[in-house]
Amino acid sequence: QVQLEESGGGSVQPGGSLRLSCAASGSIFRVLAMGWYRQAPGKRRELVATITRDGVTNYGDSVRGRFTISRDYAKNTVYLQMNSLKPEDTAVYYCYASVDYQGYWGQGTQVTVSS
Repeated sequence: QVQLEESGGGSVQPGGSLRLSCAASGSIFRVLAMGWYRQAPGKRRELVATITRDGVTNYGDSVRGRFTISRDYAKNTVYLQMNSLKPEDTAVYYCYASVDYQGYWGQGTQVTVSS
């Protein structure tokens, strides 16, 4: 069994920054891709950013240039640095990890951007 523990969500004013973290633990042989998705009320879950085992990154159009994904391979942890936050970034952010060719989701962490 694999667990994903997320942290770093919260409330921030527009233009502010937050950093999310997600650590994978449990029965792990190899972590492949890791990433973040988000879901706002009444909307579908959408891609925020992903990073492969080789360090290849992919970003959703709405966050490219503002968010940066990174990874600590030794700790099986992925980070999401979010800068220049906008009210439309408000959502529940979910961590995703592909571990030994199976997908796992975190429980989600709320990010609220409001003045």
